[in-house]
Parts: sequence; C-alpha cells; structure tokens
Amino acid sequence: MSDHQTPRLPERDRPWMMRTYAGHSTAKASNELYRRNLAKGQTGLSVAFDLPTQTGYDPDDELARGEVGKVGVPVSHRGDMKTLMDGIPLDEMNTSMTINATAAWLLALYIVAAEEQGVSQEQLQGTTQNDIIKEFLARGTYAFPPAASMRLIADMIAYTVEHVPKWNPINICSYHLQEAGATPVQEIAYAMSNAIAVLDAARERVERAHSSEHGTGGNGSRSADAQELMEQVFGRISFFVNAGVRFVEEHAKLRAMSVLWEELGRERYGVQNRRHLRFRYGVQVNSLGLTESQPENNVQRIVLEALAVTLGRDARARAIQLPAWNEALGLPRPWDQQWSLRIQQVLAYETDILEYPDIFEGSIVMDGLVSELLDGARAEIAVVAEHGGAVEAVAYMKGALVDSHRERLRRIEAGEQVVVGQNRYVESEESPLTADAEGGILVVDPAVESQQIEDVRAWRATREQAAVDAALGELAEAAQDEQRNLMATTIAAARAGATTGEWSRTLREVFGSYRAPTGVGEAAAAPADAELSELREEVAALSEKLGRRPKILVGKPGLDGHSNGAEQIAVRARDAGMDVVYEGIRLTPAQIAASALQEGVHVIGLSILSGSHRELIPAVIDALREAGVQAPVVVGGIIPEQDVAPLREAGVAAVYTPKDFDITRIMRDIVELLGADGTDANGAVPVAGSGAAATGAA
Repeated sequence: MSDHQTPRLPERDRPWMMRTYAGHSTAKASNELYRRNLAKGQTGLSVAFDLPTQTGYDPDDELARGEVGKVGVPVSHRGDMKTLMDGIPLDEMNTSMTINATAAWLLALYIVAAEEQGVSQEQLQGTTQNDIIKEFLARGTYAFPPAASMRLIADMIAYTVEHVPKWNPINICSYHLQEAGATPVQEIAYAMSNAIAVLDAARERVERAHSSEHGTGGNGSRSADAQELMEQVFGRISFFVNAGVRFVEEHAKLRAMSVLWEELGRERYGVQNRRHLRFRYGVQVNSLGLTESQPENNVQRIVLEALAVTLGRDARARAIQLPAWNEALGLPRPWDQQWSLRIQQVLAYETDILEYPDIFEGSIVMDGLVSELLDGARAEIAVVAEHGGAVEAVAYMKGALVDSHRERLRRIEAGEQVVVGQNRYVESEESPLTADAEGGILVVDPAVESQQIEDVRAWRATREQAAVDAALGELAEAAQDEQRNLMATTIAAARAGATTGEWSRTLREVFGSYRAPTGVGEAAAAPADAELSELREEVAALSEKLGRRPKILVGKPGLDGHSNGAEQIAVRARDAGMDVVYEGIRLTPAQIAASALQEGVHVIGLSILSGSHRELIPAVIDALREAGVQAPVVVGGIIPEQDVAPLREAGVAAVYTPKDFDITRIMRDIVELLGADGTDANGAVPVAGSGAAATGAA
C-alpha cells in the first residue's frame, strides 16, 4: 500500500444477510417465530423443515412416527405454506429453504403461496439447498435414486433461470461434508466435484429446453444464446459452507474455493462475465465441534468460527446463520437463537471489520495456506473424476469421509486434538444455563404430531379430489418422459392441493427407491494401536465364551439421516473383531426387529439425533419383544438428561450422549454387558430392551 493510500474503505461495507435457521412444531408457531426474529433485526429467513417434509412423507405415514415438527416445521400442502408465510411480504423477503430431495415441491408451494399474496414468481428471491449428492454422502434426506434426483435438480435450475430469475436454485453444500468428518481438502474437492456434476446435468437440460423453444437450427446466434443462458445458470449457483474453529485455515479454504470456482467457470463452462464468476456463499458455522460438556464454551467457539467468514473482505459470506450454544443438547429455544443473532449484530455493527479492504491481501501465510489447499483439492478432484465423477464416486467419497471422521475421533480420544471441557479442563461449576426443567432446550409438545395428522386428513377430505388426481396423473406422465421438465406439473399439483407425501409417492412409483452406501464396508481397517489391540483381546475372550463372534446390529429408526456416529460405532465394532449388521438409515421398528431376529444378534444399537427417541425407542423395544428377540439395547444420540431415566425404565441397557466421545470405552461397555452372567446358549442376554449406539459425533 503506497503512502498516499488510506487503509480504510471510502465507506463502510454493508453487513451480510443475517439469518436464523428456524422452524418447529407447526406452520403457525413457526410463522410467529419468524415474525419475531425479523422484528429483532434478522434480515432474511432460513426455513428448517421437519424430517417427514424433507424426505417426502405426510404426518400420518408410518415412517413419520415421532418425527413430526421435531427438527423443523411440517409443511404438507399449500395451506401450510400459506400459513408459514402469512404476513411476510414475499416480494421483499429473501428466503433460504434447507430442503433437498423435495426441493422442487417446496419451491412450488412457495410459488403458489406467493401467487396468493399477489406476488409473481419473477419477483421471488431466495435459495433452495437442493444438493442431493451430499445427502447421499452425509445427511441422508434423499428420496429418489441418483439419476432421478439429478434430473429434478437440473429441471429446477432450467426452470428458475428463466421463470424465477432472482432465485438461487441450488446451494452446493459443503457444510454437511465437514459435519461428516471431511478435511478442508475433502470439503473443497467434493463440493467442487458435486458442482461439476450438477452443472453438467443442468447444461444438458438448459440446451435441450433452449433447442425445443427456439428450434434446432445450427446458426451461431442460437448457440450464443444458449451459452449466455448457461452463464446465467453458473451465476445463480451458490454454495453453503461450513467454518470450524480453526478459523485461519477455514478462511484460507474459502479463498481456495473462490479460486477454483472461477477456474471452473472459465475453463469448463466458458463463462466470461466476472459477475457470474463470483464465488457466492452462505454459511452456518460448525456444529460438529459443539459440545454437550460445558456447553457455555460453545459461545466462544461460534464467535471464532464467525471470524472465518467475516474477517477477509475478498472471501466474506453473503449470508450467515449461526447455530445456538445448546444444539448439542437438543432443540434451541427462541432466546438461544436470539443470542446467536446478537453475535452477528455485534460483529457487524460494533466491530470495525466492515471498514477495511481485504486485510489478508499480500499475506505470505494466507497465500501459502491457500496454495497448499489448492494443490490437495485439485489432486482429490482428479481422483473423483477417475471414479466417473461425483455421482459415480459416491461410495468412494463416503468411505473417505468415514475414514476421516474416524481419524478425527481417534485424535480426540487420544488427547491429540484438544476439546476444552471434553478431553481437557473438564472440571466445572454447575451451569445456570441448563438449570430449568427442560435442561435448557426447547421440548416440542407430543400433541403436535397427532394434531398434524388430523389436519392433513382434514385437508384431504375437503379439497377437490378430482383435480388432485388429475394433477398427480400428469406429474406421473411427465416423470416417465425424460424430455419434460417436472417443475410445471409439480406447480400444478401444488395448486390443486396435493400433499408432500402424494407428490413424493407419485415420483417414487416412477423412479423407484434407493438406499445410499453406508461407507462402513469401504472404510479402511484401522491401524492396531495399543488400545485397539487390548479391545480386540477382550472381544476374542468374549467370543470364546459365546461360542461365536459377538454380533451387533446398529440401527437408525425413523427418518433421522445423520448417521456419522452410527457409522463410527459400526466401524469400531468391526475393527474390534465383532460381526456387524448395519443397513443404514430410515428403518421402521418392525424392520429392525426382523433384522435382529434373522441375524441372531447379541446386542442392538440405536442412534437417534432428531429428538424422536421418546417415541421410537419404546416402539423398537415393543417390536423386539413381539418378535421374541432377547438382546440388550444401547441408545445414543442427542438425548436430554431428563429422558434418560424413562428410556432405562423402558428397558434400554445403556444411554450415550455427545459427552461420551470415547468410542473404545463404549465398545468395552458393550463387551462387559455381553459378558455378564445370564448369556444363553446362543449368546443372547435376556434383557428386554434395545440400545442405540451413537456417540457425541453421531
């Protein structure tokens, strides 16, 4: 910087868009929460949907049991969306919807709700997450097979770029990759590989739509028009990233992603417009590192993580939502979310970070970190390409994430990676933040689910059924024709009054179902350190006593797709010498009981992080009893302290929560449980309970 230049900007930058990821119980309750948050200074909406809505089920579906209104708001039809957005001017609001498998449907409902406000779709602005590849890798809220899912994404992109031009049809989402254990290099590489797969599919769809609309003649102007449309598509693609507490490296990661994104646009897609080449991203900072132990420490973690996405002007987030301090305990309350919003507001309005040009420009350290990350990411992108691209490489990437997450947990267990309050400095005073009857979290009224079931049945009974049947029939015909874009028939079904479950079921009947790879089989064998060797000896001794190797079934009942902890339990059990049955996510209690009976397992582990443990764990226990399965059960996940005793009374042998981060210790507990007196000839322990194996990483 020369002597005459000022170190300050001519005028202070505008703050980023401030959001709070919110939604629970009902559309009416969530609407009231949104309006209160907007009154507190929130500048955009971020809608959290419940798991049935995310995966395409109505509240009265068997798989929706225990999940309705828990991790977000249930939206079953256009009436729910109208209620959710009541009093919120959709021509002014920027709305982000964390929705993937059913993104086309939720956008259709939003378009119809806007129409009822007198707002055209051309005026709408916001984002649908709509990133299905990362659902196969990390989050689990997929509904359809990969090819059909990619078609839905491409159809949405092609539709919105022409008809909803202010809408971001997809957030390439690296957030959940880091939550699943991705290193910075993996997060960059897999996100960019994902973007390539999406853009390639979109280009084909856009060119097809352009040819059918403008003819197939070969003149150069049509080719130029198609290229211009593709540039607009590239410019509407945004990212949703993660930022961990290592905020210097995390900022370097974002600068590296910006470099790769511009390269990708210029070299692969011929984008020239600098505005379209900008790397645009929103962020929720890291939740994986939030702890149940001494949860007050999460506040400073969140603040430091926010620095990663705000300090450097050239790689600053366009939109930020911060988690609440108590998310490792359960659902945050409105007051907790307000605290997170106030953190953003203090950063934006009280500090001076918005007053300067990029403070890392010319930094040798930052440039070196960026270069290091670029080298690693380019090499890993090449590996994904060798596997056939992101869609074909799902199994490879999933296995790599399981391996990385296992290594992260190993470092924490060994004390190599310090987590204050968890594996070091664990002595603590009682926290007044968790002293209330609910333990410092929001508890959803169990009556919400039955009310939502009544409401959706009443909706079906009072609509014009013939119009719904016709619309769903047209949707099915469009799904069978690869040449047709599904958005028009999806919007028509929304207008007619179809439900979320009906839309999804119609497409499932055409596209079929799918179960994503678990990564457990692909994960490499763990190196035998002293602790693992000792555990293997204990398992071998137990095997002699049982007459065969102990067998564990790891199950995830309900719709909770966060399987990281369950996968780590399955991998550690395998590495310790146990036989493992792990079929992945989204199982009914009856399916778990049938598998336990067929496989002859010695112990059952159930992992639930969605808050549905109070309903689903007793249901699994009942199903096991009815099937005649006698095996102890251990349960793990985000389970509040006040729910532990009822689960034990229901027959659960052991309960693990995020504070129980030592997986080897959990394995030893299971070995001790199975080695207790009372094993029968088949090695089963006659305890009428069930258990969920999940850890603080689950």
